[in-house]
Parts: sequence; C-alpha cells; structure tokens
Amino acid sequence: MKMRRHQSGMSLLGMLAIAVMVGFFVMCGLRLAPSYFEYLTVRDIVTKVATEYGAEDKTARELRRAIETNLNTNQVYGIEPKEIEIFRKEGKTFIDANYEARIPVFGRIDAIMTFDDLKFEVGRPAP
Repeated sequence: MKMRRHQSGMSLLGMLAIAVMVGFFVMCGLRLAPSYFEYLTVRDIVTKVATEYGAEDKTARELRRAIETNLNTNQVYGIEPKEIEIFRKEGKTFIDANYEARIPVFGRIDAIMTFDDLKFEVGRPAP
C-alpha cells in the first residue's frame, strides 16, 4: 500500500477552532439582539410621539409624559424617560433620545452599542 503524501480535509483541531469562533459570534449575537430590538422599539415610540397629529402644539411635559407612558407600556428598560431631552430651538421642538447600551459579553469583555439616530423634530414627518 502506498502512503498518502498529502492529507485532505480538516483535522479535529481545525474543526474545534472553527466551532469555537462560530460559537463566540452566535453568543455575541444572542446577547446583543435584545438591546437592538429595544432600540427599534424606542425609535418607533419617539417617531410616533413626534409625528402624531397636534404634537407641535404640545408642551415638553406632555411630550415627555407620552414617551414615558409608551416606554412603560412596551417594557423598555434600556433608557429612562428622564434621559430623553426635549428642547426648543428657533421656534421648533426637538426630541433627542440618543443613548448607549453596554452589554457584558464574556468575563470582562463588554460590547457598547451606540444609538445616535434618535433626534426628531416634533410635527415633521419621519424620514
């Protein structure tokens, strides 16, 4: 019998290394997904409050109360209602709900997700 000079296929160590890498990325995805879905909910809430009929006539307190009620109803805990800024500039009202989420991934390794596209002008249709 002739000996094979070249091996073909992956070794057990190679398959184990790939399994560890795939497992790590799956674990990261599973840990980051809830924060991302929560961000989508926050974006929908802020968009809804900013674009609803008559929103431009509401005070900052009424807007904050509407946001707080919706966050509470949808069980959003990643951002507190008091962290959302509602301010007036040049006669227009703006809602700024930008925030960061820090998620522990493994041991001392954390992932930081920055959601910085949550600034809306009240009364203007969402883009």
